[in-house]
Amino acid sequence: MAAGAFAGIAEHTLMYPFDLLKTRLQVINPSPGGLYTGLSNALSTISRAEGVGSLWRGISSVILGAGPAHAVYFATYEAVKHAMGGNMGNEHHPLAAATSGACATIASDALMNPFDVIKQRMQIHGSIYRSIAHCTRTVYRNEGLAAFYVSYPTTLCMTVPFTALQFTAYESLSKIINPSKGYDPITHCTSGALAGAFAAGLTTPLDVIKTLLQTRGTARDADIRSARGLFRAASIIKRQHGYAGFFRGLRPRIITTMPSTAICWSSYEMAKAYFIRHQDD
Repeated sequence: MAAGAFAGIAEHTLMYPFDLLKTRLQVINPSPGGLYTGLSNALSTISRAEGVGSLWRGISSVILGAGPAHAVYFATYEAVKHAMGGNMGNEHHPLAAATSGACATIASDALMNPFDVIKQRMQIHGSIYRSIAHCTRTVYRNEGLAAFYVSYPTTLCMTVPFTALQFTAYESLSKIINPSKGYDPITHCTSGALAGAFAAGLTTPLDVIKTLLQTRGTARDADIRSARGLFRAASIIKRQHGYAGFFRGLRPRIITTMPSTAICWSSYEMAKAYFIRHQDD
């Protein structure tokens, strides 16, 4: 669990600015100052108009949530994978990898979802929240406890296939590149990056829907403010932007995810190897 917590905080802290850019690009009907033509335009505009420090706005919410959530994530992953025989031999175990990944994300997202809502509310252009405490109080007072979990079903619809795809690809790539299964930083980094890019690209439409639901309370559009679930949010995106709307923020999502998953898996495997080595001593 300590290895998982270390991996989660390292991953989210280092790649946070790109996560903010992704959120800004995914917002449907943003305020006039929050319109961007692309990733580089968003980066230059935000840095110039709001200051470079604004690229880390809301990061404290992620740091608070990522450690415990990733500890639960990797602990569940290892327990389920072991129970399903995923550690036996050198052959591939795609079912064990996919199932353990799905179970891990269901458990960790239940803990992380409120922190993710707070994070995205603070990331959007023109956010009125001064701190995570102010954001939490305001959202709870105006929208109730349900606001912190309105996107949870959609989050699971995205993260369960994302994690299943990522874990299956990671386990398979790791065994191909490094059949001995020993600790190898290059293997973990490369496999993590490729697995993350593969899973991120396929699940971007669900990420766009999740962003709409998590930021609906700040929207000027009445339809968006009243969106209650996955299918309603999807119909709004389709009506306003067509099918292309489901791939808003695709590039920053992949750019964010590749190094994030590389850092996450590398950090996790490094910490895991460290604890195993000292446990054996």
